[in-house]
Amino acid sequence: MGSARRIMIVGNGDVADEAAAVIDRCDVVIRFNGCRNFGVAGCRTDVIALCNTGRPAKALLDSESWRDSAPVKAAQALWMVRDPAKFASLQADILADYPELDDFFDDYTGDFADFCAARGKQHRVLAAAVHEAADHALSEFSPAPYVVPSSGMIVISHMLDQPEHRQDDIVLVGFSHTGWDGHPFAAEERLINRYIAEGRLSRFGVAPSSTSQGDV
Repeated sequence: MGSARRIMIVGNGDVADEAAAVIDRCDVVIRFNGCRNFGVAGCRTDVIALCNTGRPAKALLDSESWRDSAPVKAAQALWMVRDPAKFASLQADILADYPELDDFFDDYTGDFADFCAARGKQHRVLAAAVHEAADHALSEFSPAPYVVPSSGMIVISHMLDQPEHRQDDIVLVGFSHTGWDGHPFAAEERLINRYIAEGRLSRFGVAPSSTSQGDV
């Protein structure tokens, strides 16, 4: 195994002023969807993790400014956080409780694959087992009913599950644990804080022994 790397997972929330330079010095930087704080939160971008179903996916694909944006041009890989087969298996149950999510399961994975092929980027679909492991871990915190884990939670679960990353320093920044009410953000924050207390993750600007949200 090679030497440990520093991997920064950059949420779309606020970051401290000094974060940009630290992020750009990391070995790997993972961002999400529209990379809303690109620039303020540094410019290095190795991976963009995407919601590949529903309106968010369509909005990105339809946006020329996103397709030609600096982070998309820089990224070596686009990761799909929603396994199509897993989402197909969830559809009936979710629509029974949330009928307003009628387009939530529209699958654009193939469109992103075509985009990656045309731009010379790696296209990767994160496994259904990652989603299932996140659900299982979150269940320990008795979350209120929710639709699916957030993209951030899926990526964190994926990184912690990969043997090649077990010696790496995985750092979070820009995670506010707020947003769409279909994600279990309160439970996610508690789970992430447990991972931090166990030494599996850290937050930028927060001492490793702390479980507070800090400046993200």
